[in-house]
Amino acid sequence: MYGLTASGSQRFQCLACRHTYTFHNRLNKIKKEKRWFELWIKEGYSVRQLSYLSQHSRSKLQRIIQYWLDIPPEPIIDFSKLEYLLFDGTFVHGRKSIVALMDSNDHKIYAGEHGISEHSRAQLESFLLPLSQKGLYPKSVTVDGNQQVIRVFRAIWPDITIQRCLTHIQRQGMMWCRRFPKRRDAAHLRRLFQRVPYIKTSAERDRFILEFSSWEKRFGIRIDSRPERGKVFSDIKRARSMLTRALPDMFAYIDNPSIKPTTNGLEGYFSRLKANYRQHRGLSPDHRVNYFEWHFYLKNR
Repeated sequence: MYGLTASGSQRFQCLACRHTYTFHNRLNKIKKEKRWFELWIKEGYSVRQLSYLSQHSRSKLQRIIQYWLDIPPEPIIDFSKLEYLLFDGTFVHGRKSIVALMDSNDHKIYAGEHGISEHSRAQLESFLLPLSQKGLYPKSVTVDGNQQVIRVFRAIWPDITIQRCLTHIQRQGMMWCRRFPKRRDAAHLRRLFQRVPYIKTSAERDRFILEFSSWEKRFGIRIDSRPERGKVFSDIKRARSMLTRALPDMFAYIDNPSIKPTTNGLEGYFSRLKANYRQHRGLSPDHRVNYFEWHFYLKNR
């Protein structure tokens, strides 16, 4: 050993030629600098904020971010232990969307991908089939009601239990019935939608189904047979049709508490993700894909 350099690194001297030198572990340096990239991803810090925190120049921090964005993460996950899932998607860049799978128990993201449309069977299969090949065989999944999503899940896992998100049902149904409906059939149906998220027991479920059956006999059959095409009437027909289709998959959570009745946990995660992403707009298409992969990997709750 031969003292320290001005920056505090250990200096050594060759006994043969008497030249002094220091060791440089580039991989160790890269791993230490990764913490700034992680803050950029997880906290949404700008390069200016990171420069203030790290005392590095902005150009150096941009090089660190560029280095890690060029390398997608390689998570190792045991999918066989996942049984109860939440699945949803959201738009993040124009009409480009992302989808994600969350464990309903620990609210941890286990898979997600940018550029997957919930309305494309081929894209959904390209996302879900590799997961099934890695051992994913869930008992249930809570979804927002997209029929294409439901069809793909049932095609890949025929025995899976589908739980429709109650929040989506209530929100969409009340929007179609209007805030202050003037029609009697819409007012009655709106009151049913208001109760949807608050059904907790089998007795409440049975009462809800009975009341909807009564509404259907009184209003629904007549609504279905009428040829009117007005906007208000068409929306009431949509609300009736949605509730009729959703009813068989609305109450699986009552018999199995491990099944979540809503996708609210995943919706909250998407809100935080989009808030962070808005700080880094302008990423290239390739870096945008890797950005979301890193986000799912580093900030999976």
